Amino acid sequence: MQKIILTKPFEQDWIRMFTHLANLFFEQSKIVVDPIEEGLPIDISVEKDVEGFLRGNAVLKIDDNVYTATFTEPETSDGSETENRQLKRIYSHVFLDVLEQYTGMQQSWGILTGIRPTKLYHKYRQMGHDRETVKQLLMDKHRISEEKSELLETIERVQLGAIPDLHEIKDEVSIYIGIPFCPTKCAYCTFPAYAIHRKNGRVESFLDGLHEEIREIGKWLTARDIKITTIYFGGGTPTSIEADEMDALYQTMYDSFPHMKEVREVTVEAGRPDTITPKKIDVLKKWGIDRISVNPQSYTDETLKAIGRHHSVQETIDKFWLSRNMGMKNINMDLIIGLPNEGLEEFQHSLDETEKMQPESLTVHTLSFKRASEMTRNKNKYKVADRKTVEQMMQLGENWTKQNGYVPYYLYRQKNILGNLENVGYAKPGEESLYNIIIMEEVQTIIGVGCGASSKFMEPATGKITQFQNPKDPAAYILTFEEYIDKKIEHLERIFPETVIAD
Repeated sequence: MQKIILTKPFEQDWIRMFTHLANLFFEQSKIVVDPIEEGLPIDISVEKDVEGFLRGNAVLKIDDNVYTATFTEPETSDGSETENRQLKRIYSHVFLDVLEQYTGMQQSWGILTGIRPTKLYHKYRQMGHDRETVKQLLMDKHRISEEKSELLETIERVQLGAIPDLHEIKDEVSIYIGIPFCPTKCAYCTFPAYAIHRKNGRVESFLDGLHEEIREIGKWLTARDIKITTIYFGGGTPTSIEADEMDALYQTMYDSFPHMKEVREVTVEAGRPDTITPKKIDVLKKWGIDRISVNPQSYTDETLKAIGRHHSVQETIDKFWLSRNMGMKNINMDLIIGLPNEGLEEFQHSLDETEKMQPESLTVHTLSFKRASEMTRNKNKYKVADRKTVEQMMQLGENWTKQNGYVPYYLYRQKNILGNLENVGYAKPGEESLYNIIIMEEVQTIIGVGCGASSKFMEPATGKITQFQNPKDPAAYILTFEEYIDKKIEHLERIFPETVIAD
C-alpha cells in the first residue's frame, strides 16, 4: 500500500480522483491528509492570477529529491465545462506529472481514468473542432500521448463510416438481452453468469420471465412506433440454453419488437465453444442471424484450464469452422492479453492460430482484475505478466491486426487493467459491430431485458443517462421481473414523452 500525503484537505470526490490517478502507478494507494504519516508528501495547489489564468502547482519532496510540476491555462468562460471540472483537470495534470517524474512511468492515457475516451473525442468534434484541433486538445488538456490521440481519431473515422448517422439515432433504441448461464464461470469474470443446470426448473422459469419482458417492452415500443437499431444477446453465454429454447426466444423477439426487418444488426454471443452445436446454428440461420462470437481467449490449453474454461483449443478451432461452414458470415473472436502464465510467446501463438481463421472481427482485451472475480479474490494464485511485457503484447496485437487488414473501431478501458492499457475491437472494413459502437459512445437508449441486464436511458435532448439494472440472480429475477418491467416503462415514458401512441 503506497500512502500519498496531501498538505491540505480535499472533499471525498476529489480524494477519489487522486486515488484513481495514484492507482495508475501503484498496485494500491491511499490518499491521506496528515503530515505525521509516512508516505509520499505532495504539496498541491491552484492559484488564479490577475490576468484570469489558473496555475496549478505540485511539489513532491522525498529524501534528497524534489519533483515539481506546473500547468497554466485560461479560466473557462465559454461554458464548455464547469469551474469544478476545470479545477479537477488542472489538479490532475500536476499530480500526474510529479508521479510520472518520481516513478519514471509515463501514462499514455494521461489524466483519463474513465472507460470511454472515444466519447471525449466525439464530444470535441460535436463542438465543431476539426480533427487536428481535437488531437492537440487531447494532448494539451488531458496529457494523452500522440499515439493514443491518433488511435482515437482512427476509431472515430471508422465509427462514422459504419454508422454515418451515429449522432442522429437518439430517437431510436437498441436492445440488450441477458441470458445468465454458462457451462462454467471463468476466473476473471464478473458478468451475471451461473453454471447452467436444470434443477428446480430455474432455467425454464427464467425464460418464462424473459419472454414476458420482451413482449411487454415490444408492446410499448410498437405502440409508439419507436425503431430498434440493434439487438444484442449477451450474458453469460446465450447459446448455453437448448436449441428449441433459442428458437422460441427468437420467435417471441420477432413477434414482439416493431420493424424487425429494419433492425440493422442482431448479434448472439456464442462465446463458449462448448455450447455451439449444429442444431443451434440451424436455429440462428432460421432467424437470419449470422453474427456471433466464438471466443478462444487463449490458444494454450493450460491457460484455459487455469481460468476455468472447460473446453480445449481444438474445440475452439473445430467450432469456428463448424460455424463458418454452416453459414455464419460474421464471426467475432476475443483474445485476452495477460492471462495467467502467458507472455509474448503464448500471445504470439494465439495470434498465429487466429490468422488461420481470419474472423471478421477480433477484440483484444487486456486482463482486468475486477473486484468480484475469483482471480482477484485469489490474486496470489495467478501469476500474470509485468507492465512492460503487457505493453509489448498489446503492440504485437496492433501490428498483427494491421498486417491482416483489420482496423480499430471501438475502445474502452477498465479500472485495475494491466499496464493501464485498453481493450480494442478490430474488424475487417465493413464488418464492425454496430452495437459495440453504440454502447461505447452512449448515443442512444439501450433497453436491457433479462437477468443482470443493464439499461441506459438517454434523454434525447440533453444526452443525460440514467442507468437501471435488472436483478443479477436468476431466482431474484424470476420473482421480480414484472416489477422491473414497470420501472423500465416509467423511464421510457419520461425520456420519450411526446411519442405518438399508434391506434
